[in-house]
Amino acid sequence: MAKKIDKKQLGRGIHSLLANIETQVSENQEEIVKELSHTVAMIQVSEIEVNPFQPRNDFDEEALQELSHSIQTYGLIQPITVRRLSPHEYQLISGERRLRASKMAGLIEIPAYIRLANDQEMLEMALVENIQRKKLNAIEVALTLSRLKDACNFTDEQLAERVGKKRSTITNHLRLLKLPPDIQKSIKEGAISMGHARVLAGVEDYALRDSLFRKTIREALSVRALENLSSSYNEDKSVKKEKSSLPDAYNQVQQRLRERFGTPRIQVKLKSEGKGQIVIPFDSDDQLNDMLDQLEN
Repeated sequence: MAKKIDKKQLGRGIHSLLANIETQVSENQEEIVKELSHTVAMIQVSEIEVNPFQPRNDFDEEALQELSHSIQTYGLIQPITVRRLSPHEYQLISGERRLRASKMAGLIEIPAYIRLANDQEMLEMALVENIQRKKLNAIEVALTLSRLKDACNFTDEQLAERVGKKRSTITNHLRLLKLPPDIQKSIKEGAISMGHARVLAGVEDYALRDSLFRKTIREALSVRALENLSSSYNEDKSVKKEKSSLPDAYNQVQQRLRERFGTPRIQVKLKSEGKGQIVIPFDSDDQLNDMLDQLEN
């Protein structure tokens, strides 16, 4: 019979657990895997080696710069996953883009989930158990689902079957991880609900999504009100797109202004001989003050 792991020792922290892992893993691997499955460790970037079998070699430099800037502002929200090779040596399993961006941001250590060798089946059971806990917020559920999907190479259908949820529920949660850090933070803190998040995740236009998010927080919009607002903006956008006769260069300027000020209703109106107008509407004093702050900056 396997020796029971000391719960006090587990409670001392992830580094204490890992420091003694060689003497414990053979007898207590199931308990250790369960503990590691929902514990995030901070590990040195210099101690992480890239998996030599990583199939992806090309990374968009501009996208990496954007992610690096986000990490500098909000930190790395979604931990990477590594396999422990020795006390100060880890091999990357997933998250190379996040690792590269963290290095660009100058981070010394980053959050990571740590796996052991040959722990696949136990990890799956531990992650399913995590998902079934009732106190997880929507982002924590999404992160756990993402880990389970990556670790076991599941499709969304297989993942839904494993955790006993509908496929649409799986998809909706995984889409949350594509939202920007400020929205994810609001979900974790309970400032907006899963219903709000689902509507925002369905908005592809960055400026529109940011505008709707700010309006939701500022005016405490209900999910139904947010849905109606999103639909009306999309309808307006499609009509304006059909009627738009701006040259491409002016369209690009208009889009940059919309992204800069976080509102999709900014318009560049072109007249004859190069004359025109830039129209910047606002819905409240708060939104106007936000725009003025951005101009001053």
